[in-house]
Amino acid sequence: MKPVVETLRWVGDRPGYVELVDQTRLPEEHVQLAVRTVDEMRDAIRRLAVRGAPAIGVAAAYGVLLGVQELDESDAANVVGVAQEVAATLAKARPTAVNLFWALDRMKRRAEREFAGKAGGARIVAALFEEARAIHAEDRAQCRAMGEHGVRLLKDGCTVLTHCNAGALATGGMGTALAPIYVARERGLSVKVYADETRPLLQGARLTAWELQQSGVDVTLITDNMAASLMASGRVDLVLVGSDRIARNGDVCNKIGTYGVAVLAREHGIPFYAVAPLTTFDPKIASGAEIPIEERAPEEVTHGFGRRTAPIGVKVWNPAFDVTPARLVTGIVTEVGIIESPTTEKVEAALTRGGVAVPTLRRGST
Repeated sequence: MKPVVETLRWVGDRPGYVELVDQTRLPEEHVQLAVRTVDEMRDAIRRLAVRGAPAIGVAAAYGVLLGVQELDESDAANVVGVAQEVAATLAKARPTAVNLFWALDRMKRRAEREFAGKAGGARIVAALFEEARAIHAEDRAQCRAMGEHGVRLLKDGCTVLTHCNAGALATGGMGTALAPIYVARERGLSVKVYADETRPLLQGARLTAWELQQSGVDVTLITDNMAASLMASGRVDLVLVGSDRIARNGDVCNKIGTYGVAVLAREHGIPFYAVAPLTTFDPKIASGAEIPIEERAPEEVTHGFGRRTAPIGVKVWNPAFDVTPARLVTGIVTEVGIIESPTTEKVEAALTRGGVAVPTLRRGST
C-alpha cells in the first residue's frame, strides 16, 4: 500500500529545496516545512522535525545538495571541499543514528570518486544529485522488501506491540517496523496494533498512532508503563520495533524504553523483532556498548510540551536511546531476509549477502 504520508522530498531541479513533514507539529497540525539551506537542514534533524534513522539519512543526502547545488560554475576541488564541509556540519546534528553518517560518507565518496576521475565541477554537482536520489529510491525499495519479509511473522487476527515510530514518517518509504503491517493489510490480513506512547517526546502517541489511524489500521494507544500488564493479559502476539543503530553482534539500539519492552517480552514468551535496513547496521563496532547514546535537554522531561511537570531545580537524566542485547532479540528483519537469533556470524553473513563491506574489527573488540 502507498504510505499515507510522504515524509520528505526534493522539490524542483536546481536550485531546489527539500520539503518535509514537520513532525514536531503532529498530530495537531500536518505542516510541510520548506528547507532551503544547510543550516535549516541541520536544525530540522537536530530538533526532530525529521527523525527516524532512514529518513535522517535521506535528509542528510539532500542536505549536501543544498550546499552544492549552485556551484556548477565552480572548479571541481571547490565543489568537493564544500561537500565535505557540509557533511561535517550535518554530522553534528545527532550522534546515534548511523544512517546519518552512512549517507554523508556515501555522498563524500561519490564526490571524491568523480574528482579522481577528472570530472569538472558541474559534473560533480550532477553526480551528487544522482547519488542523493539513489539513496532515497533505495530506501523506498528496502522498506518494501522488509515489509515482504516481515509479513511472514504475522497471522490473520494477530496483535502487535510497537514502541516509538518506525513507519513511513521515519523513512523515505513505507517504514521499517510498520512495513510488515502495511503489507499484511495489502494481503487482506487483519492486524491490531498497540502503540506505546514513548516518553518523553511521545513519538508513539503523536506519530505512530496518527500514522496508523490515517492508514485505517486498528490501533490502540497505551502509556509506556502499561506494556507489562498488556502482555500479561495475553493481548500481545509479537513485538516489532525499529532501530537507529545495530552493532555487529546484533545488539539493537532504539528509542529509550525499547530495552524494557524486550525484557518484558522475554518474560512473557513473546517474540521480539527489530526491523531495519542493512544501512542501520554498524559493522565497525563489536557490540552495543560502543554506541554513543544521545542525551537530550532536561526540559523534555521537566516541561512536557511546554508545561512544567517537575519541581524547579530537580536533576534530570534524559538519554534518547537504549540498547537491547542480542540475546533478547528473536530476530532482525532486513531487506535481505530475517536474521534469526542474531549473532556476529549471522550479522556478518547478512551484510555480505547485501553487498556491505565488513571491516576487520580493531584489536580488543569483542
